Amino acid sequence: MELSEIRKHIDEVDDQMLELFLRRMDLSEEVAAYKSAHHLPLLNRQREREILADVGTKAGGKERYAHRLFSTLFELSRARQAELISAPTHVHDLVTAALAEQREVFPQTGLVACQGTEGGNSQTAADRLLPRGNLVYVKTFQAVVSAVESGLCKCGILPIENSSNGSVRAVYDLLQSHHLFIVRSTRLCIRHELLALPGTRMEDITTIYSHGQALGQCSKFLGNLEHVQLVPCENTAVAAKRVAESRDSHAAAISSHPCTALYGLDCLCQDIQDSDNNYTRFICVTRDPEIYAGSDRISLILACDNKPGALYEILAKLAALGINMTKLESCPVTGRNFEFIFFLELEANLRAPGVLPMLEELERSCQSFHFLGSYSEV
Repeated sequence: MELSEIRKHIDEVDDQMLELFLRRMDLSEEVAAYKSAHHLPLLNRQREREILADVGTKAGGKERYAHRLFSTLFELSRARQAELISAPTHVHDLVTAALAEQREVFPQTGLVACQGTEGGNSQTAADRLLPRGNLVYVKTFQAVVSAVESGLCKCGILPIENSSNGSVRAVYDLLQSHHLFIVRSTRLCIRHELLALPGTRMEDITTIYSHGQALGQCSKFLGNLEHVQLVPCENTAVAAKRVAESRDSHAAAISSHPCTALYGLDCLCQDIQDSDNNYTRFICVTRDPEIYAGSDRISLILACDNKPGALYEILAKLAALGINMTKLESCPVTGRNFEFIFFLELEANLRAPGVLPMLEELERSCQSFHFLGSYSEV
């Protein structure tokens, strides 16, 4: 048989499959109506297992392909049913109320909680996100969260991940335990320098101050230094300020270039970070969800059942809608053996068809579900 003839038969089969698929989706809509009227759960795992077992028997040597096909059909069917079933969810109420505000332009002003001090990367991120914001400096990430929760500040700036040193887990823990929402994010290219008092030589240095993340991002440079004590502190700018105020010619700080002029220091070594591709991502958080025009990212924290295939079921819901996942990170649950929560970031717009119903289905099916916000990245 010629290839053109084979393709003609494939086209005929595809037409039949499409017709049958549409009939199946119509039946799924009837199922959704019945479940809604009789208050039945959306998911019937036992029936799905029975169908998959029967399909596997009938498919013979092509069992694994048939299993994948029907698993995808189930996800598409559930996605459609989720759109139609009107069982109330917290995320639906939250998102609907936020979208109703019809926020078009991200604010440029307001009180902004920022960890550290003048000259830090958090300050640079804050200036980029809110160019005319009035910065309130605090000592810790927890203090940023408290300032926003209490209403003292309109929003707060927090680092969430670094391309070289990974996620800032302390910030993720705060997002999990406090009800704040991400409303915007930005990425900064981070360049670290070793700063010291004027006249200080490299061989004089016995102590280096910096933030723990910065120390980790400069591990190769620091590994070549002998007999030097590393002292973590709240912020890279705080480290520079500490060296300047100490007047200690044996101390240095890993900080950013603006801190040389700001605190009267000299640069002993430039670009000491492990990678030139060193970026830190910062988020802007608020007490209430705010969704602005053009928001195309969604962040979630969720936990699924501790059983085989549980994470796959979550990912299949995204795949069924063609949603791209840009981040998936697991974190052990404190006090529970072999149980994890997951941090997810999706490329999706809440106004797009099917996206909000998908979040509702995740809320219904996951052990815990925390919507962190819908936002865009500057």
